[in-house]
Amino acid sequence: MRPVPPLTLSRSAEAGHGWTVAVEGDTARVVLTGDWVARTDGVDLAAARQILASRVGALTFDARGLGHWDSALIAFLLRLRDAAGDGGVAFDEGGLPQAARRLLGLAPRAAAKASAPPGPPLLDRVGLWAIDAAAEAREGAALIGNLVLRGGMAMRGGAAVRASDIIEAMFDAGAAALPIVITVNLLVGGILAFIGATELRQFGAGLYVANLVGVGMVREMAALMTAIIMAGRTGGAYAADLAAMEGAEEIDALRAIGIPVFDYLILPRVAALTAMMPLLYLFGCAVGILGGLCVGAATLHITATAFFVQARGALSGVEFGLGLAKSLSFGALIAILSCRVGLRAGRSAAAVGQAATSAVVASIVGVIALDAMFDLCADVLGV
Repeated sequence: MRPVPPLTLSRSAEAGHGWTVAVEGDTARVVLTGDWVARTDGVDLAAARQILASRVGALTFDARGLGHWDSALIAFLLRLRDAAGDGGVAFDEGGLPQAARRLLGLAPRAAAKASAPPGPPLLDRVGLWAIDAAAEAREGAALIGNLVLRGGMAMRGGAAVRASDIIEAMFDAGAAALPIVITVNLLVGGILAFIGATELRQFGAGLYVANLVGVGMVREMAALMTAIIMAGRTGGAYAADLAAMEGAEEIDALRAIGIPVFDYLILPRVAALTAMMPLLYLFGCAVGILGGLCVGAATLHITATAFFVQARGALSGVEFGLGLAKSLSFGALIAILSCRVGLRAGRSAAAVGQAATSAVVASIVGVIALDAMFDLCADVLGV
């Protein structure tokens, strides 16, 4: 084998310590000299690439010239060992002091870089998604069935539901939410009137803005906007409350002492929101029409008497019945989805925020989808 002259690639002996590399064939011998003390000379961690630049297959050590040493030497050797492992170079510790070999043995080796395992095939992912969707649908159906059964028992006085819990939940989902419901629906009615006035005045039919606002608010917008508001305000709160109780193991404590969780936590919330949504819807209709009147009077100079007479002629009990049916369904859907999301949340602090976000998103999407189904059925029935 042809020896290669040693190549000094790092600090010289004047700096307190040094190392040289002698390459013989595919083996590189690292000669360590001097005192390797971090307090005085620092730690040389950038030398691994220089030592392995010769593309060798193995590393050996010669520590006969090594003086005092501490963690500086161990840090240097660890960096060199990890770099050798990444490059597939054998690392022979035989020439190192016994104490240094023991310390190196205590330090874990760097994990080998492995490519990420391939994900499951598309068909497997679709199958897993279908299984999860079926399980979720089954649990949702069980929740709805339990709600119907326990609700019937509560009406007969057979469920462990406290009247104070229902009254508190009704106040939170009703009177406490009334300001934001009134504000939003007032603005929505004004927006409908402004859009209608912009177009109808071109045909000299500005009075029909009352028809647009009345039918639009009663049949569609009041129920939909109120449901979206309650999904963000009350639905998210339901999910966050239940997720926080799940994380604090309060729900497990209720089960342990024999308190029915469904009667104590779920039924009051669902009953309160379902009962309050029609009332909020009626308030939304009233203020929405009032907002349309304000815009109509300001832009088209329509009198209040003419506006209300025209709106009354366009409305009928069918529109109010459809809106009430929507509001009842929206309230029940928001409460059930929010409680379901809150009950299945994790037991961490982050799970509370995730549950609230998931509940709001699921409720809004569900409300819009259910509204589309209502409109489709109404169109088919000619309502």
